Amino acid sequence: MVVGVGVDLVDIARFERALERTPKLRDRLFGPLDVSQPDISSQSLAARFAAKEAGIKALGGNIPGFSWHDIQIQGARGEQPRLVLSGGASEHASAQGIVSHHVSLSHDAGMALAFVVMEDAS
Repeated sequence: MVVGVGVDLVDIARFERALERTPKLRDRLFGPLDVSQPDISSQSLAARFAAKEAGIKALGGNIPGFSWHDIQIQGARGEQPRLVLSGGASEHASAQGIVSHHVSLSHDAGMALAFVVMEDAS
């Protein structure tokens, strides 16, 4: 049964400017699974950031001990993206009985979109 849904939209140009303005931001926001492709585009990074935001919303928001690395998006170009939860996000999901999650990413016309669904076992 669906227990949480989250959606987020990111302006790609604005996201690029934020990364340029704050060089350490990329390392703060993205873990090794997020950036496993050496040539990952700013469009893909913006979509992955949107997925993190959508994941937080689908988990209900306030996640104790949350780090941006607690939600990573795995999947190379052309593969179905997959959320990988760890740390505070994983503990929060377990406490809510969440056993599966789904993510869809898209980007077009300068915007990146992510949609996340969390399900329990029922």
